[in-house]
Amino acid sequence: MKRCCILFNQPREGALPDELDVLDQVEFIEKNLHEIGIDTFRKGITSDFMNEVESLLNDKPDFVFNLVESINNKGELCYFIPALLNMHFIPYSGNPLEAMFVTTSKALTAKVLEDEKISTPFSCFPSEYSKLKPGMRYIIKPVWEDGSLGITSESVFTYTPGYEKMFNGYDDSHWIIQEYIDGREFNVSVLYSNEGPEVMPPAEMTFRNYHDDQPRIVDFKAKWIAESFEYENTVRHFPGNELDPVLEDKIKDLALKCWQVFGLKGYARVDMRIDKNDNPYVIEVNANPCMSPDSGLVAATTQAGIPFTQVLKRIISDLNN
Repeated sequence: MKRCCILFNQPREGALPDELDVLDQVEFIEKNLHEIGIDTFRKGITSDFMNEVESLLNDKPDFVFNLVESINNKGELCYFIPALLNMHFIPYSGNPLEAMFVTTSKALTAKVLEDEKISTPFSCFPSEYSKLKPGMRYIIKPVWEDGSLGITSESVFTYTPGYEKMFNGYDDSHWIIQEYIDGREFNVSVLYSNEGPEVMPPAEMTFRNYHDDQPRIVDFKAKWIAESFEYENTVRHFPGNELDPVLEDKIKDLALKCWQVFGLKGYARVDMRIDKNDNPYVIEVNANPCMSPDSGLVAATTQAGIPFTQVLKRIISDLNN
């Protein structure tokens, strides 16, 4: 019987829902690994991560299922885990070091997308505010965080000269400004298969009962604050046959191109905004998307008719060695 260590970021005392969610992922994955005959043990990662990863040499798992999304809730540190696993020659699931590092940074992701001629919104740093066009809408985001951490409805703004005073305290190393694409939003999960990456049914994030002056974005409240207006009215929907086939092909082609360009493995999710002319723009490439029972990736694979045990088998067959 194979033995797997489920590696995850240990939530801190008083952690918020976005940080605690990893425990739901651990339980869900552990249960399904047991169903396919794999023995497991858990190891939480803290600020002592170098020693914690090194200790796996004594534990001798056959492979690691890597669920580390952050360290001390800092997303910019998550790539250290695949780096250390590489260094110790420990096989692990999910995306490799290079993909984790690049895609965790929204700034690096945007640069790669632009260089590869993949449609993505205009981006600049707060110090480059002179590049912003008066009257246009933008969104300011944390460079290194995922799960909509740091994003609120106030993150969307219309630029007018003088607005740059609002950027005081927003340093270029941690914040990025992107054009706000006013339109539909899709989450597109991609899963490894023996025949190559397979795009799951695209999921549209629908914004119900939003007023005209409310930006239609999946912000922190929409993802994590139960009973908030945003949480209650931001709903995942699989349009299926209702989705225009031309647009669907564009979405799937972009997702596959991102898989190739960023060197993705195992599983990933590509988030897109669609403008009013049905032009898709990649806004994020998520190399370690959530895998809790109510996550977008699980919903998409379920929609595709793939049992989660089979999802895990596919991911495990594409390990980093």
